[in-house]
Amino acid sequence: MSNAFGTDRPSDVPPPAPERIGPVQLGLDTFGDVTELPDGSVKSDAQSIRDVVAQAVLADQVGIDFIGVGEHHRADFIVSAPEVVLAAIAASTRTIRLGSAVTVLSSDDPVRVYERFATVDAISDGRAEVILGRGSFTESFPLFGYELRDYEVLFEEKLQLWAALRGGDKVTWSGTKRASLTDQDVFPKLEHGPIPTWVGVGGSPQSVIRAASYGLPLFLAIIGGQPAQFAPFSRLYRQALAQLDLPQQPIAMHSPGFIAATDEEAAERYWPYHKAVTDQLGRERGWPPLDVAGYRAGLSAGGSLYVGSPETVSRKIARNMRILGVSRFDMRYATGRLPHDDMMRSIELYGTQVAPRVRELLAEPVPVA
Repeated sequence: MSNAFGTDRPSDVPPPAPERIGPVQLGLDTFGDVTELPDGSVKSDAQSIRDVVAQAVLADQVGIDFIGVGEHHRADFIVSAPEVVLAAIAASTRTIRLGSAVTVLSSDDPVRVYERFATVDAISDGRAEVILGRGSFTESFPLFGYELRDYEVLFEEKLQLWAALRGGDKVTWSGTKRASLTDQDVFPKLEHGPIPTWVGVGGSPQSVIRAASYGLPLFLAIIGGQPAQFAPFSRLYRQALAQLDLPQQPIAMHSPGFIAATDEEAAERYWPYHKAVTDQLGRERGWPPLDVAGYRAGLSAGGSLYVGSPETVSRKIARNMRILGVSRFDMRYATGRLPHDDMMRSIELYGTQVAPRVRELLAEPVPVA
């Protein structure tokens, strides 16, 4: 099926893939974009934060497995303290798992990260998890007094400390960018074991191997290009775990998307908001403006945008989960100033139609080409 933007349905016959580890999960995440009102004016930061909580409550009601909240320190995203938002969500939901997307560990203190997420874990009765990353923006470095020249060492040392902390035991640790700890206790104590932790990567082999070296699950952030290009990273991760004699771990993936009743409606509605966000990043990073051809590439069966009807999006998710051998797909449902009501409808369709359909498709035998 095609529309004005030239989208097509993905093939049901994926290439060979790594083994999928763990149960199939369908999640959502948001950076807390500042959104607009029906008249085109911009909502207040406070109302946008309340909208994020409402979106998470709906996701819980329609059976979504996970909701992730990003951390940013810039005008277009309103969540700078994700754990506070997650605590509000925890108090208003029952089953959905709650986490960051991502926690920018390089410019934070791992002890404080532990304390905040252990608190969310207590409020939610064991539903908290952390996705650690270096982040795609660098505003937090000068804001919190860190030097960009220390980018690599900060993440490496703080990941070491987090790995020692996340179980809630006493910690002895030393590094070059933080005060050492000797038999230091941390609080609050956990009821449900170590805080589940993923390492988010954007496509660096070194980052993939780093995640494997800690025995932590891998989270692939796929926001452009073709998802199939990330299959070598799944294989590299599996190989690295095997060579390190560590148990195999789940792999997850994250990509942007939007769901409406038809492919045409979804593509038309999503286009201006996606273009505005892409062009803003392009101005900051030297990319050319997004044109219709580039948008069509993202919408295509091999692209990284999960935009369309429930059936189209379901088939694309299932196909790429097979290609990459991932057990969890998280859709970034918020894009730019896309209105709250549009996001709520997309979340409803994702939970009631897409998630069960993806599970159906992945339970079927892989077709033979």
